[in-house]
Amino acid sequence: MRNLYTLLYGLLLPAVLLRLYWRGFKAPQYRQRWLERLGFYQRPSRQGVIWIHAVSVGEAEAAFPLIAHLRHCHPQLPVLVTTTTPTGSARVQAALAGQVEHVYLPYDLPFVIERFLKCFRPRLAVMMEKEIWPNLFAASAAQNIPLFIVNARLSARSARSYRKIPGLVKPALACVTTVAVQTEEDRLRFIEIGAAPQQVQVLGNIKFDVTIDAAVIAEGRALKQQLFAKRWVWIVASTHQGEEETFLALYSVLKVKIPELLLLIVPRHPERFQTVKKLCEQQGLAVVMRSEQRQNHEQTDVYIADSMGELKMLYAAADLAFVGGSLVAVGGHNVLEPAVIGVPVLFGPEMFNFQEIAERILALEGAMQCRDRQAIMDAVLRLYRDIAFRNSLIDNGRLFVENNQGATKRVAGLLAEYL
Repeated sequence: MRNLYTLLYGLLLPAVLLRLYWRGFKAPQYRQRWLERLGFYQRPSRQGVIWIHAVSVGEAEAAFPLIAHLRHCHPQLPVLVTTTTPTGSARVQAALAGQVEHVYLPYDLPFVIERFLKCFRPRLAVMMEKEIWPNLFAASAAQNIPLFIVNARLSARSARSYRKIPGLVKPALACVTTVAVQTEEDRLRFIEIGAAPQQVQVLGNIKFDVTIDAAVIAEGRALKQQLFAKRWVWIVASTHQGEEETFLALYSVLKVKIPELLLLIVPRHPERFQTVKKLCEQQGLAVVMRSEQRQNHEQTDVYIADSMGELKMLYAAADLAFVGGSLVAVGGHNVLEPAVIGVPVLFGPEMFNFQEIAERILALEGAMQCRDRQAIMDAVLRLYRDIAFRNSLIDNGRLFVENNQGATKRVAGLLAEYL
């Protein structure tokens, strides 16, 4: 079946490249370094790399603690980080410039993969979360490159999709040395789609090992005092199309009850910054972009963070956080960062990509799940008015994160056996 997959992929490659070009109209970064996606790279400074692949920003953030641990324990070994999206690339470059090699992941075609492997000669390959690439996996196995899927998770929805193509997925998983999953549910789902039971280990979720630099938190607190000292800041983070309208409508109602309320929106994708600004203007709201560097925000209704790599700092500048991607069928985003920073956390009903984390933090009363607009409004008002409840939510959320740390060391220990 892999031959058929390769044939179809090859036939569709012109359309894939055309889509890349088309996306470049809204996000010019998609047109940059496109030859890397075809396996053409500048000669790396060193070969024999520890190779880590993270699709986008979320996976890259999850990989950072692991990368730091590997670099500390194996300083003599070069590290290569690949991403798929420009936003992921920008985050890696901002966080790890000068520390790692970085390129885009090549398309999953044999001749492209061969160029990539010949250029970097990985001694070990690590895929973050749920990346399954049949040709890449087969080529890695053929060259005896130990291959791992770490921090692996698989929603019921994704498992159903993979079960429809067993002839492609099962042989690909057979090339994997170990699948290090987050939970027992993930272990069972990977076995369901074709992984051998002895391949799959439950090592926990390395996202719990998030560390927020004290300087980042201090910068956020300073931003609050500098720009929003008289405002009660509600950040809605990593929002997607179809979500901002809800928050803008709620803001207009809540503003009557919380006069000092300011809505801070962080769209997930940079190409939507201007779209979100137009939505605000259509609602008659006073909107300011972060890039404008305006200092006076006494009359500002909505502040849009049209920047990259600042989410943690912006969480520290907020009084309340709603984690987006959870009001639409995206599956949610990372709720652990605001929790560990000490911001009360809200999220919506669509958390299927973080189901286990959502259930556990709710059970410990470390966050609130809001099923609809009315529930969001009620939660915001309660957290504004009830300081004791607010502090309890913050303390429980932070404790939840701290009590579940340690997966990074377990994963690094697994990888060390092959270095």
